[in-house]
Amino acid sequence: MQGPKLRNPESQIANPKSQIVVIGASLGGLHALQTVLATLPAGFPLPVAIVQHREKDTDDTLRTLLQGCCSLPVIEPEDKEPILPGHVYLAPPDYHLLIDCGLRSADFGILRNPQSEIGNHFALSTEAPVNYARPSVDVLFESAADAYHEQAIGVILTGANQDGAAGLAKIKQRGGLAIVQDPQTAEAPTMPEAAIAAVTVDLILPLEEIGAFLARAVLRKT
Repeated sequence: MQGPKLRNPESQIANPKSQIVVIGASLGGLHALQTVLATLPAGFPLPVAIVQHREKDTDDTLRTLLQGCCSLPVIEPEDKEPILPGHVYLAPPDYHLLIDCGLRSADFGILRNPQSEIGNHFALSTEAPVNYARPSVDVLFESAADAYHEQAIGVILTGANQDGAAGLAKIKQRGGLAIVQDPQTAEAPTMPEAAIAAVTVDLILPLEEIGAFLARAVLRKT
């Protein structure tokens, strides 16, 4: 198996001010997410927001399966749910999951008080699918970039379409950290390949190393 492919030395990648991790996955995502979440320690201090493409009529099974391998609480957030450290938030089926920074337009049916605290709440939207998906990885990632700028970490995992490439590019443009699963370790390489083509990513990692890197990078600051 190949080791990590670094665009920059690892010591220069981790941002001690990181405040959120956002993860996107599609085909093959259950195994990939279980692998990443299983390696996050109980003391992992950041919120983790996840979009996994799934059918609109799915039940709570995905959340339950992820909770079974994760030491952090796994939640499907409600609209206006506060974003808490050390929690994993899974986008509900058939809703876009966004971070409400109080500054977004009504593009996704959201208009908040500009005086509200940046990034403190989630918002759910039933606006049209993006990249044929609702929830969409791009929607979550773009809202994370708007809310957290250089304090966001974006991770693209396995998937069979190009959702997430534009959102990861926006995170990178705002100074955040861009991580992509090595396509050679992905069940469906299209999504990570699209992200690598669209973004000068900071790190390309085998699936088994992503969670450990996140823990190491984030806990370094505490």
